Amino acid sequence: MTRTIRFAAALIAGALLSTFASAEILSTDDAMQDRVIGNAEAPITIIEYASLTCPHCANFHAETLPQIKKEWIETGKAKLIYRDFPLDKYAASASMIARCAPNDKYFIFLNAFFAQQKNWSRADDPVRVLTQLAGLGGMSKDDVDACLANEELQDAILQMRLDGQMEYGINSTPSFVINGKMINNLPYEDFKDILEDAAK
Repeated sequence: MTRTIRFAAALIAGALLSTFASAEILSTDDAMQDRVIGNAEAPITIIEYASLTCPHCANFHAETLPQIKKEWIETGKAKLIYRDFPLDKYAASASMIARCAPNDKYFIFLNAFFAQQKNWSRADDPVRVLTQLAGLGGMSKDDVDACLANEELQDAILQMRLDGQMEYGINSTPSFVINGKMINNLPYEDFKDILEDAAK
């Protein structure tokens, strides 16, 4: 099975193939709202700063996050807030596309872009491949072009990165802030120890 077919199958499983109109492309204010996994009232807050072209970030989403979700987020003990920290222009473009999608599709797009990172980030024309992948999720080329032309959205994403640097000292990805304490990427068992400390 080719990567493209696997990607399409993943999107079908995620119920992404229903078409949405350009009118549903989010405004900048709506696009930049915090993206949260879990109960907003959960006592532990995990803020993730990640770049969609970062291999370590993709690995975190494939290997570590599912364990955190199972043991901490789905049990109501923690929530995760995802924030963009693009390391290059193509990461910024991918972030823009994901944030332009309807709210209920955001994490499906994000996870798909991480899962297919090697495919699009190493392409001769990453934006063209991202546009094709977004098309599988129901975004037309016009949708994507309009999204990527939104300089206000691009500036807001870059400001999010700057805010992470200034407020928490973020300088690499993935980095995490757990109840105000910044940590770098860790194996799940070490991550778990920090979450257990935060829960005390």
